[in-house]
Amino acid sequence: MPSTELHHSYEVGAPPADVLAHLADPAHYIGLSPLLVDVREVRHGDDGTTRYVAVERFRFLGLFTHDNRIEVTLRADPSRLPAEAAVSGDVVSPGGVRMSYRFTITPGSGATSHLSDTLHLHAPFGLLRFAARQAAAVQQSRARVLAARLAPTP
Repeated sequence: MPSTELHHSYEVGAPPADVLAHLADPAHYIGLSPLLVDVREVRHGDDGTTRYVAVERFRFLGLFTHDNRIEVTLRADPSRLPAEAAVSGDVVSPGGVRMSYRFTITPGSGATSHLSDTLHLHAPFGLLRFAARQAAAVQQSRARVLAARLAPTP
């Protein structure tokens, strides 16, 4: 199955523990992706994982919509705070699209954090280019939205 890896790094105006707490909550992903419109069936495991169903809404030609239900596994690792934290997981989407993701969160200057957002995307031949374009757009949007959400209040 063809695959690709996408990277994006950025700064947010909050300390790593706050960023970790935000990214560890599935409900906070609504709006972090312009495609994600709902989070359902959240299940917290004894092993520290959170599993849930996310609903992505795709629009085609401005006339049609398709709700894509994806299975998500999320793991938050605060064990190395304050030096580093991580949120990682896996996504299983219909049509054979699979993705693993990892946010590495490290302290920036002052009360800020540096995030490294890495996606490993696998998709059947013919879908990889579309899936990679969508994922790259989501990464860029997520950086802007997360920075705005976690910006210090005056």
